[in-house]
Amino acid sequence: PLIEGLQGRVGDADWLRGPHIIATAKHFLGDGGTLGGKDQGDTQVSEADLRRLFAAPYIPAIEAGVQSIMVSFSSWNGVKMHGHRPLLRGVVKDRWGFDGLLVGDWNGHGQVPGCTPDNCRQTFIAGLDMAMAPDSWKGLWTNTLAQAKDGSLPMAVLDDAVRRILRVKLRAGLFEAARPSQRPYAGRFDLLGSADHRAVARQAVRESLVLLKNAGSVLPLKPGARILVAGDGADNLTMQTGGWTLTWQGTGTTRADFPNGQTIAEAMAAEAKAAGGSVTHSADGSFTERPDVAVVVYGETPYAEFQGDRTDVGFDDTGEHLALLRRLKAAGIPTISVFLSGRPLWVNPQLNASDAFVAAWLPGSEGGGVADMLFGKADFTGKLPYSWPRESDDTALNTGDKNYDPLFAYGYGLTLKDKGELAPLPETRATPSQTERDTLFAAGRAGAGKRLLVGAPGALAAGPGDDRITARGADRAAQEDSVQLRWSGRGEAVAAIVAEPPLDLATGGAARALLLDLRVDTPPSSDVSLSIRCGAGCSGSIAITPQLRAAARGQWTQLSVPLACIVKPGTPLGAIDTPLSIGTAGTLGITLSGARIVAAAEGAACPQ
Repeated sequence: PLIEGLQGRVGDADWLRGPHIIATAKHFLGDGGTLGGKDQGDTQVSEADLRRLFAAPYIPAIEAGVQSIMVSFSSWNGVKMHGHRPLLRGVVKDRWGFDGLLVGDWNGHGQVPGCTPDNCRQTFIAGLDMAMAPDSWKGLWTNTLAQAKDGSLPMAVLDDAVRRILRVKLRAGLFEAARPSQRPYAGRFDLLGSADHRAVARQAVRESLVLLKNAGSVLPLKPGARILVAGDGADNLTMQTGGWTLTWQGTGTTRADFPNGQTIAEAMAAEAKAAGGSVTHSADGSFTERPDVAVVVYGETPYAEFQGDRTDVGFDDTGEHLALLRRLKAAGIPTISVFLSGRPLWVNPQLNASDAFVAAWLPGSEGGGVADMLFGKADFTGKLPYSWPRESDDTALNTGDKNYDPLFAYGYGLTLKDKGELAPLPETRATPSQTERDTLFAAGRAGAGKRLLVGAPGALAAGPGDDRITARGADRAAQEDSVQLRWSGRGEAVAAIVAEPPLDLATGGAARALLLDLRVDTPPSSDVSLSIRCGAGCSGSIAITPQLRAAARGQWTQLSVPLACIVKPGTPLGAIDTPLSIGTAGTLGITLSGARIVAAAEGAACPQ
């Protein structure tokens, strides 16, 4: 139905015409089964399991007329999909008879052995028809043309790729279609966020929410109740919409980017007023008038592929929501958790501290759909599309897996009529690895249990920044695997990695160092400090201005600073809440690709 909704039905007069567009099935093949769930990793399964678990959906997709199949970054048993001739040409084209086009993913061809992003005839020989080369296309075009001329790229391979691309374009009527501004729905911006479309989206939210706990039937909310709405996700459309929303990772957006959207807090206030009650919105959960019930909205910050990789399935509660839930519960205030996430995560402590717990996933622009369910305008019908982990290191989470024992099984979901009590759960999380503890920033985001915050001293926040400092995704070895930080010189500003819980470096901390992988884009115009903080009244700082000015502009370099150079001897290092902070009042531009705590080199000198 999805493919036919996008393309139309094969044989109909409007197939691929009028309001319809070309659909793409992806990512071929085994992208969701890589070892350890690693993005762009290796799916190590037998051919029988590859066919049974991952290839099955492609057959009905091809039968429905899908015109494009995107090839995965991943490998199967060590062989990159972008270079896997037996699967691309042998299975998809020859055995399945697919006559559309095979398109690559973002420079994925460059990962084939012997290839680079701008030179890879191997991928076309394997069966790829169209390479996705966003920043390498000129070199790829030059090299591919030369290889076609010298015969190292067979003409039959080139003809097959060109024939398939032209066939799809002809089917879609692109050669006789009017210019885009004259096609159906061109200029109909009134349809974006229209009432009809939002009604469908709101219905989808209502039907997708899964009720995991409802002790004492705290839900639905009672008419006339005084409701406290708290948490960093309550009034946050960036968290509601998640990755692949306006930007790749879904980060850097503001409320102004969603003029037709509604946050959960906004929707709760409207629904409470209509029911004769009231809402007090307080992100940190503070209040002056005691509420009858508290709704705490929290969860994951936005992510997409690559940056969404995790070492375990435990939720990193960097916003102290668990402490808030426990504080409210201790005060005798019923607590309702609304959990925003793109996947099930181990949240045993939060489940214990909540009277009701709703897996709200990513409700997008329609916070009203969440409010509808909390106020009982409809009963919960959503069921888990994935099993919910019992432990933070659970990996056997698919039905049929050996030792399958989730906390909530696939298909679980309460209704308001069900008994919603849940026995107390163990709260001990699997011990994070040393590497995880010492990683402050990698792969475009802060390490586990840490956040990247920017802003004026004392007013740091997540997000793109303000007029003093901005933080934007940048590319080094992969798409947005780094962050570009720019200080405007309009006042003192800081970029900091904060840790929750604080890092314990009491043992051996003085013999360790901060190692930064960075690029200086704009040399500093004023003094720049590198600092760490270890609790109230405990901090240390050192100037790194000379090192940044001496660095070759636009070139990647490393800056290593022993912790002993930053803090005074005897400083307690058992509770470092800010392991990295860079601040200046002047102009500065750096791109950070990595930050970690490492063993200091023997005899390492302090920056001068």
